[in-house]
Amino acid sequence: MAAMKPRTGDGPLEVVKEGRGLVMRVPLEGGGRLVVEITADEAKDLCVALQEATG
Repeated sequence: MAAMKPRTGDGPLEVVKEGRGLVMRVPLEGGGRLVVEITADEAKDLCVALQEATG
């Protein structure tokens, strides 16, 4: 039987290196977090796109 873990708070935006990829956890409005695994190249592309959108 799998252990049941209680849901914790939303938590902060975080990115951690796991294996060869990066795991990004983004808090969502209304609770929970979006978890996305991306490569370093995808992270660089995301950085450029965010800078263009906010600059």
